[in-house]
Amino acid sequence: MYLKYGMVGGGNGAFIGDVHRRGAFLGGFAKLTAGCFTRNPEKNAQAAEEWNVEDRSRVYANYKEMAEAESSRADGIDFVAITTPNDTHYDIARTFLEKGIHVICDKPVTSTVEQAKELKKLAEENNLCFAVTYSYHGYAMVRQAREMIEAGKIGEIVYVTTEYPQDWLLLGLRDEETRKKMWRIDPERANGSLCTVDIGTHLESLIHAATGLEITKVLARFDNTVDGLPLETNSNVMLQLSNGASGNLWSSIVAIGHDADVRIRIYGTEGSLEWYHGKQGLLKFARLGEPVQYLAMNRDYNGEQSLGMSHLPAGHPEGYYEAFGNIYEAFCRDVIARKDGATEKQYIYPDIEDGINGVRFVDACVESNANGNVWVEI
Repeated sequence: MYLKYGMVGGGNGAFIGDVHRRGAFLGGFAKLTAGCFTRNPEKNAQAAEEWNVEDRSRVYANYKEMAEAESSRADGIDFVAITTPNDTHYDIARTFLEKGIHVICDKPVTSTVEQAKELKKLAEENNLCFAVTYSYHGYAMVRQAREMIEAGKIGEIVYVTTEYPQDWLLLGLRDEETRKKMWRIDPERANGSLCTVDIGTHLESLIHAATGLEITKVLARFDNTVDGLPLETNSNVMLQLSNGASGNLWSSIVAIGHDADVRIRIYGTEGSLEWYHGKQGLLKFARLGEPVQYLAMNRDYNGEQSLGMSHLPAGHPEGYYEAFGNIYEAFCRDVIARKDGATEKQYIYPDIEDGINGVRFVDACVESNANGNVWVEI
């Protein structure tokens, strides 16, 4: 069984729209059937042609028209993918949920916790699935780390450190004309944060995906290294985790020489685990007093969930599109389960609760930094 889906945003050359499209295709359960890819009519039609939307009457001028029309069709879309700028997510998601349509949305899910809670309530009241595309949930060896921790392989977690250094915005921030086009640096549209909301939230979610722990308190310091920019370009956050362990989270968009170099190190009383995005098919595993091991994805010694997220023979690299594909596959399986009568989540993927936690995390970091780098409970 395949599902029909529509996309809001993602056209006009946007990187993330094509990632969603490829991820949905790799998941194997969804066909792009409708969309409002951009507000520019010509580019909207162009995106529909490039992405093989067969019925051009299902290419809409705006998301409200799309939600109304698709919810009225007997063969309407089963879910919508929202790939627009952060400050638009809430209104779009609410519109489709109210029409009984499942939602998969980019992070951060909303600008405020109250908005995110409202979307959760709407989804629950209408028995709808709601996924949030924290992409690092979709990597097999991140899931392998979680399975090993739950099996007690490294003992009790005592410290977690994670980082996301990159330099991709730096040149653009130094160019006035390019800067004018960046919605991310508008304090109102970005909800008072730049690198923390853009990439720090990925790390917050990665900690939960890999360990199962939640962040309960933060102490944040924001740095701004670009003249005239009202938001932070570097964020250091001390953490307290739900089991009492401590941790650290660093995100930066001005780390010259780095390209999405995501890393997480998890230290326990009996061992440690380390995952690095640059070698995403490997998981470093160390036990006290024993030789260090490197586990490879899709090998028989891995856990059942990790193996289920691996698609190529060991040694063949998988990556970002496949991670999105894993999220889409689990989400689509859950949508199918709801259509078959399920009333609760059946599969593992980042959901609206993860979205709420991400917004809470950013709010707490902004508050901590604004009040002189103090501890703030989440």
